[in-house]
Amino acid sequence: MSTTLIVVIVIVAIIVVALIAFAASRTRAKKTEEHRIEAREHREAASQKAREADKAKLQAEERAAQARRQQIEAEEQAERARAHESEAEELRQRAAELDPDGDRDADARVESEARSDR
Repeated sequence: MSTTLIVVIVIVAIIVVALIAFAASRTRAKKTEEHRIEAREHREAASQKAREADKAKLQAEERAAQARRQQIEAEEQAERARAHESEAEELRQRAAELDPDGDRDADARVESEARSDR
């Protein structure tokens, strides 16, 4: 083999190796860019899900606060009703004490009607 042929073969081999290395580098760069795009899409989806979760959490907290307010209002209303019942009972007792006729049957009917209204 001549020296020129060996030099040409070596140069061609170097060019082929360089082309293979360049192609591998481009393939890696392309895959890296694809991974970046995919990661960006995942981050955007995660951000969207986080915003949705925060919104749902705020709505749940708002409903819970509203339920607590309604519970407090119901308890206050029940307390007012008990106070009115107590006041009515005191007035009935006072009326019974003041009534010179002492009509106990009328008091019993009024009391019975008050209980049935509840």
